[in-house]
Amino acid sequence: MAKSIYLDNNATTPLESDVLNAITSALSKAWGNPSSSHTQGIEAKAIIEESRQHVAAMLGAKASDIIFNSGGTEGNNMILHTAVKYFHSGQDWSHNGFPDKEHLPHFITSNLEHDAVKLVLEHFAEEGIASVTFVPASPKTGHVMVDDVIAAIRPSTCMISIMLANNETGIIQPVKEMFERVKQINTSRKTIPKILLHTDAAQAIGKILVSVQDLGADYLTIVGHKFYGPRIGAIYVKDLGSSKEVPLYPMFYGGGQERNYRPGTENTAMIAGLGQASKLVTENIDKYNRHMEKVRDYLEERLKAEFGEEICFNGRIGKSCRIPNTCNMSLLSVDCSGSEVLSHCTHVQASVGAACHAQNRPSPILLALDIEEDVARRAIRLSVGRETTQEDIDCAVNDLKQAVEKIQSKNTCISAQRVE
Repeated sequence: MAKSIYLDNNATTPLESDVLNAITSALSKAWGNPSSSHTQGIEAKAIIEESRQHVAAMLGAKASDIIFNSGGTEGNNMILHTAVKYFHSGQDWSHNGFPDKEHLPHFITSNLEHDAVKLVLEHFAEEGIASVTFVPASPKTGHVMVDDVIAAIRPSTCMISIMLANNETGIIQPVKEMFERVKQINTSRKTIPKILLHTDAAQAIGKILVSVQDLGADYLTIVGHKFYGPRIGAIYVKDLGSSKEVPLYPMFYGGGQERNYRPGTENTAMIAGLGQASKLVTENIDKYNRHMEKVRDYLEERLKAEFGEEICFNGRIGKSCRIPNTCNMSLLSVDCSGSEVLSHCTHVQASVGAACHAQNRPSPILLALDIEEDVARRAIRLSVGRETTQEDIDCAVNDLKQAVEKIQSKNTCISAQRVE
């Protein structure tokens, strides 16, 4: 059986052995209902609270600011819906002289967001729930410009939601600088809603240091399977429960778990796994970062040496910083899609972009950055991981080379047949 070289770590990561051990241990030893007062329930509850501490420590947050959930999609939905309810609660903003269009809560986001943010906000706009400004990213930087976001603010703006790092290009967005500017603006918003600040950190956690204090975020989305944990998640909410400035509203109702914010009997084993994955990040983030950057840079050096001018690196835009594991590139020597190149690979397991997007169309993220459609159609996203070696990279580049040669040979045969 051919050796597999897994280079799709932005789509999902395998479980670390310590994470798997934490999950299996909880499944066998802490199977009680965490809401029960007997020994089994108490043990399960203790594991959940220890895991909450680990997640919080990874972000420089308080344990009381962490709420567990099913993953990034639920977390983003909960935060965005909270902003709508926040706008309509407390004060009657409509009495503050807003024009008619300002009676709706207004969101600001970018045109680079994951569907778990983008489609929610598009739904809000289509249903008349909210108005939304999708700020276009700059093709010169690959990220949104802070001034453009600030210029989009209205009296009715209730939330700015910008991802921390893009899942396809790897480019880090200027979230810290943006949030600092907005906080200055918030000080003068006395009779209109404070602007809440959210970042989806799914692609950044486990690759770069993520600190909620440094970012100045009110909300942050955490996705376990992006950093070698299980497929559950959590959200961070600043000073949850102790401050009315950053609210959180439940999306559904039930037994009162997670302080009534996210009811439903807790998935103790998966929470234990998420906690262990977070603990590993806290202890090893510098090592993970250095290793992935070294291997990613080696990958790009080898690709450039092999394909020369026939390769385009779509994530290397100006001086913009990237997360250390992501290489988005297009092979120009064959007239076919990136997915077709990958289909001719024997070893490489990768994707052409976000796993939830259609794989046979140019990435809307790359098109939004003014990358030519023909180049975007050829794009392949290679995302290295903690265990990726330089030997893996050598094998992967050779595999891509033979895939290109195979396609070129097939195209030559087709052309010859047409001539005959």
